[in-house]
Amino acid sequence: MGWNRSFKTFFGLLLMLYLVPVTSYAQEESLIPMGHSIGIQMDLSGIYVTSDVVVDQHPLLKKGDIIQELNGVETKQLVHFERAMQKNMPATMTLDILRNGEKKTLQADSSLIKRVTPFLKDRTEGTGTLTYVDPKSGTYGALGHQIIDSTLDSAPSFEKGAIYLSEISQIKKSTPGFPGYKISSIIDQNNLLGTIQSNNVYGIFGSWKNAYNKVLAEPLEIMQPMELMIGPAEIFTTVQGSKVEKFSIQITKIEEEQFQVLLTDPKLLQKTGGILQGMSGSPVIQNGKFVGAITHMFVDKPEKGAALFLKTMRTHEK
Repeated sequence: MGWNRSFKTFFGLLLMLYLVPVTSYAQEESLIPMGHSIGIQMDLSGIYVTSDVVVDQHPLLKKGDIIQELNGVETKQLVHFERAMQKNMPATMTLDILRNGEKKTLQADSSLIKRVTPFLKDRTEGTGTLTYVDPKSGTYGALGHQIIDSTLDSAPSFEKGAIYLSEISQIKKSTPGFPGYKISSIIDQNNLLGTIQSNNVYGIFGSWKNAYNKVLAEPLEIMQPMELMIGPAEIFTTVQGSKVEKFSIQITKIEEEQFQVLLTDPKLLQKTGGILQGMSGSPVIQNGKFVGAITHMFVDKPEKGAALFLKTMRTHEK
């Protein structure tokens, strides 16, 4: 009986020795930290009105309206709207719109409809930073927050979108109370980095185009949130041209889904004055592990900012 008990103990210990390393290994996940500046383009799912259009002190169109038809012709894009305008121009024209989910039919003079065009858009564009690429699944994540169209003050639905490698030509430095920003342009409109499939509060996500492997670095293990420590860390970001550089920061506060950082690198502070608009998505690295991405800045103290844990961002990729 004693021998049987000893054998069971030995067998249990043997199982632990074999199973624990395998389990730990299976849980390890690595992603490629990026830091590249990207141009973002999204084709909206319709023609959006960007400002109220008032006629005789009454709003004909309201900001956020979606124009669906002009004189019975479907108008999903601005080019369709413009073609419908050219086909025939009766004195009074009919607009079918969608307002707050409700369909409405409006009538207006053709001369007024012509003047509406500058207040319409079917695409939104912006700039940001690429956070990671998963070489195994062929996906990517960027920004760490949702894209909000500045003229619509909302995250409009979109048909398709893409990200492109961009280069920075100039920096407008951040100062207390006034966020700085990058002035950048897409390097090659014919070479997209990836397509956009999701735009949610945790970032933009989509499929990565393998043809652009030349911008990839080495994968790093994802840091578990409980591993993060107050103290020194690094960010990967781009502040000139298309070159990704490494800069020193400090982790100052750790919360459930996010943490706070302080930029400390003299070179970076001299160049930017702090965190910039367009820097969202910059990877954060500590002790050789990939922990998260910069998402926001403190307007009154631009060298301070917030970052999202990569684990949280990754969970909401799909």
